[in-house]
This record gives sequence, C-alpha cells and structure tokens, in this order.
Amino acid sequence: MITKPLALSLGDPAGVGPEIVAKAWAELRNSGPAFMVVGDAQSLRAASGAPPVRAVTGPGQALEVFSQALPVLDLPLQTAVVAGRPDSAHASAIIRWIETAAGLALSGQVRGVVTAPIAKAPLYEAGFKFPGHTEFLAELTAGAPLNGPRGPVMMLTAGDLRVSLVTIHTPIAAVPAALSVEQIVSIARVTAQALKDDFGIETPRLAVAGLNPHAGEDGGIGREEIEIIAPAVKALREYGIDARGPSPADTLFHAEARQRYDAVICMYHDQALIPVKMLDFWGGVNVTLGLPIVRTSPDHGTAFDIAGRGVARADSLIQAIHLADQIAVRRSAA
Repeated sequence: MITKPLALSLGDPAGVGPEIVAKAWAELRNSGPAFMVVGDAQSLRAASGAPPVRAVTGPGQALEVFSQALPVLDLPLQTAVVAGRPDSAHASAIIRWIETAAGLALSGQVRGVVTAPIAKAPLYEAGFKFPGHTEFLAELTAGAPLNGPRGPVMMLTAGDLRVSLVTIHTPIAAVPAALSVEQIVSIARVTAQALKDDFGIETPRLAVAGLNPHAGEDGGIGREEIEIIAPAVKALREYGIDARGPSPADTLFHAEARQRYDAVICMYHDQALIPVKMLDFWGGVNVTLGLPIVRTSPDHGTAFDIAGRGVARADSLIQAIHLADQIAVRRSAA
C-alpha cells in the first residue's frame, strides 16, 4: 500500500511549470500516483486552469488531500511573478524548493523527486554554481549511502528507448577532448546498475555508440572509436557487463535495432536527444541515475514563450511522475 507521495519541485514560476503541474494533477488526481508540490501556492493558484490548492504541512497530509486538492508545501516567493519573464529575484526560492524536495526524499518522507523545469541564466545571476538540476542534486545527496556506482548520469527515455549521455551540454567542438575511457566506463556501469535496480532488467544489454560517422570506419573518419570507445567497451565486458560497440549511431535507433539492447550509451547531447524526441516528442522523460534518491523530470525547458497562455502540454511531466512512481516501487521492493 502506498503510504508516501512523490515531491514535485515547482521549477521557475515564470515558466510553464505551474500550468503543467496543475494539468498533471487534474490528470492524475483520481487514479495516478499521489504527489505534493514544493513551491509557491500563489503561483499555482494563478496558473492557467488553476486547480483547488491546499497548503499542507507535510507528506502525510498531502496523501489525505490529493484527490480533492493539489497539496502544496508553501514556501512563498517574495516578489510577484510575471508569466514569461524570468527574474533572478526568484532564484533563492527556486533553489530552496529543490533543496527541500531532495531533503524530504533523503529522509524517507517522500518516495522520490520530480522536478519541473528551471532556467539557468536567472539562477546564475543569483550565484548558482551548478550546470543544472542534475549536478545540484548530486551535490545535495553526496553524503547518502548508495548501493552501486554513483552518478549522476543523465538518461532520457521515450517508449522502449533509453539513452545515457557521456557528455551533456558540451559544445560539439569540445566533445572529442571530453571523452575518456574512464568516463564512458563510469556512465555505462551506472546505467547497467540502474537498469537492474530501477527498470527491473536482470541482465542489461548496452549498445555503445561511436562518435564519428560510420563509427570512424576503422580510423578513416576519426580515431576516437579505436583509442577511447572500443577500449571502454572491452573494460565493460571485463566487468561482466554485456556491452557492444562502438556502433554507428545512424543505425542504432530504428525499431528492429532497439530490440537488441536495453539502453544506448551516447557520446553527446544531440546523438541521444534527437532519437528520443523523434520517437515521442511530447512524452520523453529525463531520469537521473546513480543517486540515492529517485529523480525524474520532463525532457523540456521552461518555455517562457508560451507561459501563461494556457497551451502548454503536461505529457512529459505526467510521464515523469509515472516513471518516478515505478522506480520508487521497484526500489522499495528490493
């Protein structure tokens, strides 16, 4: 029996976060996983299609009210929000919401964390020193025990496709120098462990993508496959992991190829994100592997250009909530 909710941090209140959270609650309130919002109650009340909102004091109360109202652990903003206009004045509150949600998960009061989108620029203006949610959550949870190799590793999912990224927001020109045998092995080991623990796959199969066209064509179109990626695959197999590659990325993602692996280790951002968004543009999910807490998020940003217009789709957030719930159930049963 589920006795704890998920915690959902509100993200940037000037973006689509409040609207998609409201829509997710409307979709899930009768039959979906229960969650509580850590954020600003007034922003949710002002959202397009605003639901009934009730301030709660903790996760237990959230479960009691979820079907009747959206439960919010209200940590209010100090300045007004204008939809579509990010403001560094909100940064300290946004950071506090993430910290609070993570703390609830670390203490076992909630089953996991789902994060609505944040914008990095206003946070940087306020002194935020992390590239994004993923790295910040890794820092917040660094002291907690973990069974297996530690991340963070960014995985994106869409349907039956799972992709883990070796480099994330790295300029294309800098990707080759950023690759190393050790980094690829670390990402792949975390991915393999998460496939077992979080996705219920007893013997994970990993496909490892090449960097260059045709996976370098035996060194004719680049040597990263020979000097870095192939040695990493060899090391993974020595760890007992079923890893194959390097494989040409242009033949890895069609339906028949997806039957031959459980996840792909991708070398750079667009190599991973393009197939995810082609397969399910609206419903992809970002999940952070290798943390002692469950964390998922939508695979899109704050969408300031449409904030406040009532047109934002909540598909990705809804799928992120479902995936967090599924992972939490598997971890609790282990």
